[in-house]
Amino acid sequence: MSKIKKVAVVGTGVIGTGWIIRFLAHNKIVYAFDKDLKLKKKLIVEIKRALPHTKKLFNKKKINLKNLKYLTSLKETLKDADFIQECATENYSLKIKLISKIGKFAKTNAIISSSSSGLLPSRIYSKCKNPKRGIIGHPFNPVYILPALEIVPGKKTSEAILTKANRFYKSISMKPIMVKHELPGYLSDRLQEALWREGLHIINEGHASTEDLDRAIEDGPGLRWSLMGTFLTFHLAGGKFGMKHMLEQFGPALKLPWTKLRSPKLSKKLINKLVSGTKKQSKGKSVAKISNIRDEYLVDLLKLRKKYEQKIRN
Repeated sequence: MSKIKKVAVVGTGVIGTGWIIRFLAHNKIVYAFDKDLKLKKKLIVEIKRALPHTKKLFNKKKINLKNLKYLTSLKETLKDADFIQECATENYSLKIKLISKIGKFAKTNAIISSSSSGLLPSRIYSKCKNPKRGIIGHPFNPVYILPALEIVPGKKTSEAILTKANRFYKSISMKPIMVKHELPGYLSDRLQEALWREGLHIINEGHASTEDLDRAIEDGPGLRWSLMGTFLTFHLAGGKFGMKHMLEQFGPALKLPWTKLRSPKLSKKLINKLVSGTKKQSKGKSVAKISNIRDEYLVDLLKLRKKYEQKIRN
């Protein structure tokens, strides 16, 4: 069990807020930083919205909001933190400057983890004091529910820090994926990006709506993917001879022009199709309303999945 008790979250946007909720649900003292004190009200509203789902998932009767300290001074936020989760906008220039400040104010033995979705850690930590303690800790939204996390090392990250970070994330009910080397986009976002780009081409060329493509995943591969990923799924597609037969049967299709991995130009026309399509799918429901439906579904699904994944993996 991790001994880390005090954590700092730098940035209280969607991802930062998700981290705060997960940390609170695991009895951590959380120091949250944002420059604008007005954002505290927005943060509290989102925490209270997500609490019922979080308590159900982690079997908690109560989550102590008094463990949350909101500050507008970065130095004050970091001074007692053993673990720092940085959640700033996905921009090299901004993150390099911010991580440099964090390295200056943080305790010398504090782990610094960036919630980047695809930036290279060696570059992000290039101006950081003691970069061997810097990692990427890439979560998935909603952070307070989804257990997946990619831990990505920089070229100077120490093995001891990776081990300690892995242990800490497991202590807050996450399932870390230890990425072997830094690479742009890491693992999951590279896979998601391929699907996203292909979808943009299909919509741009008028073959389908956003709802059509979402249904194509929701009612097909998505149901399988919630239990097993692409490779195990395709292993089953080969019948009793598994992946070997699957590759013999479907391998030739890789030479056919089924996909266009280069992204289309994000034209005004394409943007309008995406915005109007998802607005139609929302059927007038607010983002908060749909988020509640999503969270309730994910919690129930994760609880159900435990029963079946143990049969596959044990």
